[in-house]
Amino acid sequence: MYEIIFDEKAIEELNKLPHEKKKRIFEKIISTKKKPFHFFKKLKGRKDYRLRVGDYRVIADINKDKQMIEVTLIRHRKNVYRDL
Repeated sequence: MYEIIFDEKAIEELNKLPHEKKKRIFEKIISTKKKPFHFFKKLKGRKDYRLRVGDYRVIADINKDKQMIEVTLIRHRKNVYRDL
């Protein structure tokens, strides 16, 4: 099972969201612990991955050796890719 680590910036973005959206995104991230590559898709030309949760995207680095998922960014889909 993978360990999930949240970057400070990701936590700030998550806390800005309404309670229901925050809860849905957090639960989806936690549900990826057993099979992250089933849920996360690799971003083209980059080393990180994205997870779709409704209109929001979760960007994360996944380390297979350490079995760690580091969530680096959570944003609305219209803004997330310009901030990478």
